[in-house]
Amino acid sequence: MTRVLLVDDHPVVRTGLRMLLTAAGIEVVAEAANGQDAVRLAGEYDVDVVLMDLQMGPGMDGVAATERVLAAPDAPRVLILTTYDTDQDILRAVEAGASGYLLKDAPPDDLVDAVHRAARGETVLAPVVADRLLARLRSPRPTLSGRELEVLRQVALGRPNREVAKELFLSEATVKTHLVHVFEKLGADSRTGAVARARELGLLRD
Repeated sequence: MTRVLLVDDHPVVRTGLRMLLTAAGIEVVAEAANGQDAVRLAGEYDVDVVLMDLQMGPGMDGVAATERVLAAPDAPRVLILTTYDTDQDILRAVEAGASGYLLKDAPPDDLVDAVHRAARGETVLAPVVADRLLARLRSPRPTLSGRELEVLRQVALGRPNREVAKELFLSEATVKTHLVHVFEKLGADSRTGAVARARELGLLRD
């Protein structure tokens, strides 16, 4: 029997997933509401697949939790289940080692099949995700480092460099340097232009 750890910050979602998987003969051995608990429980329980949400409020997100889970010896497979399908989210999850990436509007039978396939070591991607990855490979787009993306997210909130520096524990000079690199990578000549271009490329969510 395939054994699963559910990770989602919404209790109603976890309840629905537990009912669906249990009815399909999949054992849900534990549940976590955040990334920290996901890492801990994945180490405590013998599970085949961690069904991981991507965004779970403050703290460790699904990508960081995936990296931590997979860093352990004999780690289970991690299958991302999320509502987010931006290029940046998909690429970060794949680079972290996730075995699959599904959206929460997937048909129930597809989700059950994906869990079994992930447990067997197969890669499972929602059709729209696979299409986007292929398009990305055919037409490479600029990518931002994690720190550059953090700075740009703060800029998108309308914060000046001084506040961005304080929020991210950086110097203002470092913030300016990151922004110069962001402008160069995105072909932008202003903060507004960089944010708009990043959203167009799927690097930032609205």
